[in-house]
Amino acid sequence: MVLRANRHSTDLWGSSPAGVLEYELAQETASALGRQGRALETALTALAAFDAAPRDPASPDARGARGALVVVAAQALWRFIVQRESCGLRDGGAVVRMYRVPAEVQRQMGAFPPRQP
Repeated sequence: MVLRANRHSTDLWGSSPAGVLEYELAQETASALGRQGRALETALTALAAFDAAPRDPASPDARGARGALVVVAAQALWRFIVQRESCGLRDGGAVVRMYRVPAEVQRQMGAFPPRQP
């Protein structure tokens, strides 16, 4: 963790040394939340691009590849929801609406993929 002397941290340092740490923790929390949000956006974009590409949806390869994308998006959704909840943002429905998460991704959220033998 790097302490940067800026307007906010110097004011906090003058009032309480713990204030600087709290400020840095808040910055890291916000950064982690942003990373999880971008990961969800990336996963949902990959799934949408796969669905938009012309291919035979009945082929086993297409079903397997799409299933893998759904699992990745569901894990990203789960991580983002958990990160938001750790920040005190409890409304997961808002995320689903805002990011337009497909129902099948929502159903897979939190479910672990089957283990490979």
